[in-house]
Amino acid sequence: MRLALAEAREASLHDDVPVGCVVVVHGEILGVGENRREIDGDPTAHAEMVALRDAATRSSGWRLDDVTIYVTLEPCVMCAGALLNARVERVVIGAMDEKAGAVGSRYNVLSDPRLLHESIVTYDILADDSRLLLREFFAARRV
Repeated sequence: MRLALAEAREASLHDDVPVGCVVVVHGEILGVGENRREIDGDPTAHAEMVALRDAATRSSGWRLDDVTIYVTLEPCVMCAGALLNARVERVVIGAMDEKAGAVGSRYNVLSDPRLLHESIVTYDILADDSRLLLREFFAARRV
């Protein structure tokens, strides 16, 4: 999660919301990503999407069923859907997103038995650090 936080800090350097994500398989980093919507002009360039693309490029295909994803903010519906479709085994979340979270706050996309896959989810890992990054980022924009 500390590596995901470092990625989140990178996002804030280019005025993107500080969210970071790291994809790990068997103890090795397979992909990394930070929010890049502003710098890339791409509405799908969330940290999870960037990290999944990176991991899929480095792996033998799109199925990432042995991986653990560390993400500093609870994934939105789009990202939760991508994690579901990639067959991600485990998702470790920093801070929860009460406004748009789709992995426990608003929806439970990764724990819905009606869908094609379920992931193991762990919550609140270094959550205070994740929340602080977000709070500082938005406070600086309100001034």
